Amino acid sequence: MKIAATYWNGDIFQHFGHTEYFKIYQTESGAVKNAEVISAEGYGHGALAGFLSAHHVNVLVCGGIGGGALEALKNAGIQVYAGASGNADDCIAAFLAGTLQLSDAANCAHHEHGEGRSCGGHGHSCSGGRAGGGCGEK
Repeated sequence: MKIAATYWNGDIFQHFGHTEYFKIYQTESGAVKNAEVISAEGYGHGALAGFLSAHHVNVLVCGGIGGGALEALKNAGIQVYAGASGNADDCIAAFLAGTLQLSDAANCAHHEHGEGRSCGGHGHSCSGGRAGGGCGEK
């Protein structure tokens, strides 16, 4: 299975449609076998679904995501775990341990933010998150 995480400086990037990088994890038997950071190559929003599909991604772990991108990912057969925050490797470990809660609902309407605002700070965190949010162990 391939799992992609929106990625920036080790953490889950909080605006799916503006992510510049993904960390893609190749897993086998519930463990990470390989991981690499790849450029989104300038793709954005709904077009990222095709990009991830072309990389044979099965699952996406991300922060904020809008309805159009979410629908495109669903149509591409990619399962979405939205609302994640914190260290990307910790979030993937939580997913593999079965403690990352699935949220397949749009949780970001970036057009509602003021100029210069991002989708970070929505207050979402993973199940089992450490103090301060994120996906680490308690």
